[in-house]
Amino acid sequence: MLVTWMRLGAMALPSATLTVFVGVWYLAAGYYPPEQFPGPQAVALALVELTQDGTLWANTWISLARFAGGYLLAVAVAMPLGLLLGRLPLIARALDPLIQVLRPISPIAWFPLAVLWFGIGNAPAIYIIFLAAFFPVLLTTISAVRSIPAIYLKVATNFGARPAMIFLRIIVPAAFPGIMVGLHIAVGTAWIHLVAGEMLGAQSGLGYMIVDARNFLRTDVIIAGMLVVGLLGLAIYQGMRALERLIGRRWGLAQ
Repeated sequence: MLVTWMRLGAMALPSATLTVFVGVWYLAAGYYPPEQFPGPQAVALALVELTQDGTLWANTWISLARFAGGYLLAVAVAMPLGLLLGRLPLIARALDPLIQVLRPISPIAWFPLAVLWFGIGNAPAIYIIFLAAFFPVLLTTISAVRSIPAIYLKVATNFGARPAMIFLRIIVPAAFPGIMVGLHIAVGTAWIHLVAGEMLGAQSGLGYMIVDARNFLRTDVIIAGMLVVGLLGLAIYQGMRALERLIGRRWGLAQ
């Protein structure tokens, strides 16, 4: 019974926050013309319109496909490289100046070159997503490997574990919590830069849909697109949390 009430309370707080947000939005929209700041009803109607004519679904799937391609490619490259550099300090010191020079450069700054290299379409957006996700995953993976207590490796070596077993059974599970921090950060940065990339040069996707709505002064569609971007970001975050808990339970890192 107590658990049920706790769950209801946990659901009530976000619901109350959402209700207050919609109420404030409704009141604030009353002080502006609908073309300048549409209210919740107008945005809801715009969502229905976009859903019925298929515009929302088509652009959403395109954006998700681009995000998945760029993000998974970044993880596939950055995570093994981070594990390697975390175990090889000499190579890490040699590459660190290059990493520290490239890391602060905004992925958006690469967009003119991306268009020149890859043209207009999916490739520039995927490239921007790759850059946005690459460095958070790389740096947190290196840090996670370096923070593994040395006693773990000594015990495994004393028991005769081979290097491959030490890597797979000790290093990867022990570094997993730190790696997940980087994966969470990379999801947020990659999703943000996906929309920005689509606004700059793509001819499809949620970012393009928002820019196209601006050209027609459809502020209701703009806000509807922004809400969809936020909700999809929340869904991706929750999916990452669920995957983290699943892997953590498998390795005995979570209850």
